[in-house]
Amino acid sequence: MSLPLSLALYRAATTALEPFAPLLLDRRAKAGKEDRARLHERLGRPKTPRPDGTLVWLHGASVGESLSILPLVERLRTERPGVAVLVTSGTVTSAALLARRLPAGAIHQFLPVDTPGGARRFLDHWRPDLAVFVESELWPNLLLTAKARGVKLALVSAKLSDKSYAGWRARPFAAWALFSGFDLILAQDGRAAERLANLGGTVAGEADLKFGAAPLPVDAAALASLRVRLGGRPVLLAASTHPGEDELVLAAWRALPASNDHGRPRLVIVPRHPDRGPAVADLALAADAAACLRSREPDDSADVIVADTLGELGLWYRLADLALVAGSLVEGIGGHNPLEPARLDCPIVSGPHVESWLTAYADLRDADGVAFADASVLGARLADLLARPEVLQRQAAQARAFVDRRDAEARAGLDRILALLDAEAQA
Repeated sequence: MSLPLSLALYRAATTALEPFAPLLLDRRAKAGKEDRARLHERLGRPKTPRPDGTLVWLHGASVGESLSILPLVERLRTERPGVAVLVTSGTVTSAALLARRLPAGAIHQFLPVDTPGGARRFLDHWRPDLAVFVESELWPNLLLTAKARGVKLALVSAKLSDKSYAGWRARPFAAWALFSGFDLILAQDGRAAERLANLGGTVAGEADLKFGAAPLPVDAAALASLRVRLGGRPVLLAASTHPGEDELVLAAWRALPASNDHGRPRLVIVPRHPDRGPAVADLALAADAAACLRSREPDDSADVIVADTLGELGLWYRLADLALVAGSLVEGIGGHNPLEPARLDCPIVSGPHVESWLTAYADLRDADGVAFADASVLGARLADLLARPEVLQRQAAQARAFVDRRDAEARAGLDRILALLDAEAQA
């Protein structure tokens, strides 16, 4: 079948640009956006051997999408131990987190750049039987080449932004060529299902893989130790902060009243990117707060703890009396995952800018499981919430009930994916 004109032009352009891919990747590596030791993976030249037998390939573009894959990876390793699992992602941060979170036996690789040669070499090496893509990052050369080789394709937790949807609507033949090629599409919600159907996809149901995950892990010894060291003093957590938010959080914390028993609540700031830790600590010191970096003083319990470590959000959500899920106080980020604290019975407050998690926050708001505050009233809102622990407990319980229900729905969606794998094995 001939390609639609827009896809044919895309293939021609990526073929012409392929010789320049090493130079582009080298520049990105110098900027810290690529892992220089693994650039061969980005060129579709993997060095890790392919395991024998059936192989499932799962792709999530960045941190959120990659982590949403983990429940499926866990089930594959548990229920299909003879099936090899390959997980690809596109960012250095996602690779670091997956290195800590992937179960034994699962393989991580960086996704190759979407050139015809890169796609061909990647698929020649890994020869997947089933490919599962999360959300909406679609790479035409990889998808079309995989489909031509008979790979079963699934698009799960699928969604389309307004911009992306408009772009595909402007190229209807290209949209049909890609979306009609999936053997299974599970939309993130009803709106996404309608859009995907309009573009030529056959939507089998809804399942949001941001649900269905296990609670964030925790080091039990670290949790027990910190519970003692924190001494019963209330803990206010600012999770996954970005530049411009730390100052707002510190100002709001400084404005909190001190209780007679414990003084002002202890503040824990977890920067989204751990390498910002020293800069955040400097901001705290400039605000006349006793601050420490957890990476340097893991047993310290200063007034402000900057948790510049990977993989410890599960620890802090378990210890916090209230968690501000950041990425939501300033524009341009879109918020971060509120489901992680909800699973751990941690009360949640968020800023207003939650475009990336709009549906989840709307549902939590409807369930009375989240509070909101913009930067101008953040201090007063935090003070009000912390003064009413019974309200926080009720909110946390309602958020947990909502997430438990949606997690069950997502696990049913995972059953559909496993069924597709079984069908492939029987073919």
